[in-house]
Amino acid sequence: MGKIDINKQLKENSLLKTAFEFFTTKGFSKTSISDIVNKAGVAKGTFYLYFKDKYDIRNRLIAHKSSQIFRTALDETKEIRQSLPFDDRIIAVIDNIIDQLTENQSLMTFISKNLSWGIFKSALITSKDEGVNFLDIYYELIEEAPFEFKNPEIMLFMIIELVSGVCYSSILHEEPCNINEMKPYLYNSIKAIINQNKFDEKQ
Repeated sequence: MGKIDINKQLKENSLLKTAFEFFTTKGFSKTSISDIVNKAGVAKGTFYLYFKDKYDIRNRLIAHKSSQIFRTALDETKEIRQSLPFDDRIIAVIDNIIDQLTENQSLMTFISKNLSWGIFKSALITSKDEGVNFLDIYYELIEEAPFEFKNPEIMLFMIIELVSGVCYSSILHEEPCNINEMKPYLYNSIKAIINQNKFDEKQ
């Protein structure tokens, strides 16, 4: 990578970092592009070289942060997952993600307020920062399972929606209880979703 490319990357990273700081402290709606560029120390025109608007940088941040969380969960559960059945492999990854979000509640708030299936799917499919295709990894897990599944993408959507809603209430508001008390109920529900989507045992 040449000096020009390095400078571009540094400016882009500075804008992303600054935007994340504002979005998690001041709030997305109260943050302006001027706020971001002034603190990042770049011209407003430079912002538009990397992002279309404020929504674009927010979506990029969600994809980036989601990818980081998922990558960490995959790395930290790699050895454990090898000896687990399919259901428990999925839950091991989710448990690690929940623990990360519990430790970083500002990130939990940011993601939960702005996350949509389209953005999350984009983060799963590709992240140039992480260099990993997470949707491919998910389908690899599906292929390793002893069962066929009716619709793996719908199954993933249902699990993500369930986990997202439960985490928002239990981590941020401890409703109806804290996340540690909620985990057994959540994981039983995830197993139920997986079982409902099992089509047939592989021959």
